[in-house]
Amino acid sequence: MSDTWIMVLGFTSIFIATTLGSAFVFFFKKVSDKLNTVFLGFAAGIMIAASVWSLLIPSIEASSSWGKLSFIPAVVGFLAGGLFLVALDKAVPHFHAQTGEVEGPRSSLAKPIKMFLAITIHNVPEGLAVGFAFGGAASVGGREALLAALGLAVGIAVQNVPEGAAVSLPLKSATGKSWTSFTFGVASGAVEPIFAVVGYFLASWLTSAQPWLLAFAAGAMVFVVAEDLIPDAKLEKHPHLGTWGVMVGFAVMMALDVALG
Repeated sequence: MSDTWIMVLGFTSIFIATTLGSAFVFFFKKVSDKLNTVFLGFAAGIMIAASVWSLLIPSIEASSSWGKLSFIPAVVGFLAGGLFLVALDKAVPHFHAQTGEVEGPRSSLAKPIKMFLAITIHNVPEGLAVGFAFGGAASVGGREALLAALGLAVGIAVQNVPEGAAVSLPLKSATGKSWTSFTFGVASGAVEPIFAVVGYFLASWLTSAQPWLLAFAAGAMVFVVAEDLIPDAKLEKHPHLGTWGVMVGFAVMMALDVALG
């Protein structure tokens, strides 16, 4: 497979996986609380591992010329990624189906639209992470760097399947319409390849900013995990299931990163 097709595979796999997860609405009415806890815990574990192994460690390594201060781009970029998600939360009206929490400015938008926007916001940093990884790989050159970026994309794609189901099934409960819920789920995943392309060009053009950009994506993803995935998993009800979901998700992503990178 050529380098170009590896990149295309990485960009499209994250969208296809969300589409597959969204298709759960045609086979299930809802996901049980226990299974939802496992799904969300698994997604959280994937994102935490991806943030560390595929983004923060490469960010620090790319800043090796800073010597003992090589942590600065990683720390600053990481915190900036969290602030970026805070800004999105404040700017976009959205509704969290699992907790019933409404965030963002007041709006007359229907609840299903706000639920869709909540997941779409979360998919932005995932798309950026994949784009930054491939952009960095393109500037470094070599098949090994490209495969490492593909490993990140595959890991995010794996967690996008249960995440897609977590979008579409609550929407089905709210709207009572399978095709409408499926369409919203697919649309929420469509932002990922779009922002992956944006991230790719940013990282490949601004090579000196790559350590900051990688850490930025990591910070944004960890923010999503801490603010939404873990609380939505309701670990207090099924602590062992949720915790093992996180553990397995982390292990899967770590294995993918090491095996491909």
